[in-house]
Amino acid sequence: MRQDQRHIVSILLQNEAGALARVAGMFSARGYNIESLTVAPTHDPGLSRLTLVTYGSDAVVEQIIKQSRKLIEIVEIVDLAGRDHLEAELVMLKLGVDSDSLQPVVDCILRHHGQILDETETTRTVQLTGSGAEVNAFLAEISAAARVLELVRSGTAALERGVNVLSAPV
Repeated sequence: MRQDQRHIVSILLQNEAGALARVAGMFSARGYNIESLTVAPTHDPGLSRLTLVTYGSDAVVEQIIKQSRKLIEIVEIVDLAGRDHLEAELVMLKLGVDSDSLQPVVDCILRHHGQILDETETTRTVQLTGSGAEVNAFLAEISAAARVLELVRSGTAALERGVNVLSAPV
């Protein structure tokens, strides 16, 4: 069994103070780093969806999920690692550009389907969405063409493909 498998854990939880801290605590108490974490309300204002990415063995992540189910705020939890799913991440970055680097920067942004949100004589602020791998590939390429002045990433959001939905058990 591979020890460094990527896990995308999707959690439906009640909107309550401290719920996020308790979930994160379940992972950190077992020595698992959370690589990315996103959380926002769902279409039901009483519930939030939390998506976290971590690396570890299937057995340990499965055990953490079982223990997380015992937290009263957890409505449902699933590891999307072995399931067919879609994922996306947003990155926004401010680039330092000059006349020599401008065209290669614009070409790179267009090639990766990014958008220029703001521009000055010496900067371009860019937005791009894609899988983590697509965002990483863009960042590697754009870093060779321009100086990254500032960068922010949203973290992974993910949904299982098809008819399956993460919802409260009935």
